[in-house]
Amino acid sequence: MPVCYDKLWKLLIDRKMKRTDLKDMAGISFNVLAKMGKGETVSSESLYKICMSPNCNIGDIMEFSDEKIK
Repeated sequence: MPVCYDKLWKLLIDRKMKRTDLKDMAGISFNVLAKMGKGETVSSESLYKICMSPNCNIGDIMEFSDEKIK
């Protein structure tokens, strides 16, 4: 199931944050960020941590894409 995290990247830009700032704030690993950068799925625990850091909801950081997996 293709996942798009563009909303998260835009949120970070709006809040003048870097991905490493999010990593430190949320307590997630570089591997999680790398997977998200590639549009891969990550654990619900990681998504929860990310949502709690900038105080947002899951719909504010991701959406499912209609594109087919190649």
